[in-house]
Amino acid sequence: MRKDRIPKYLAWFECILARNPDGSGQLAGSAVTYADLSLFQVVDGLLYAFPQRMQQVLTEIPHVAALHHEIAQRPRIRAYLASNRRIPFNEQGIFRHYPELDG
Repeated sequence: MRKDRIPKYLAWFECILARNPDGSGQLAGSAVTYADLSLFQVVDGLLYAFPQRMQQVLTEIPHVAALHHEIAQRPRIRAYLASNRRIPFNEQGIFRHYPELDG
């Protein structure tokens, strides 16, 4: 199920990113929006939950991978990600690591 669902779900965003007439790499327009930040968080959570599978999937969706990378490199986001203010992914949150389902 995850083998099909994750790529199908993220392929929808890949399509939107590829169709953005601005060519900015964002979901809408040329500025980063909450939608872009939300997609970053979803991809980051999936990387935590299914690290092996997501490495494979990200090779198939280069626009989503690029957006994830670009958001992570923004100075204020990078500072937040490195700070103790960010609650790390854990086994009680919405994204949990499933080693038995990964791969």
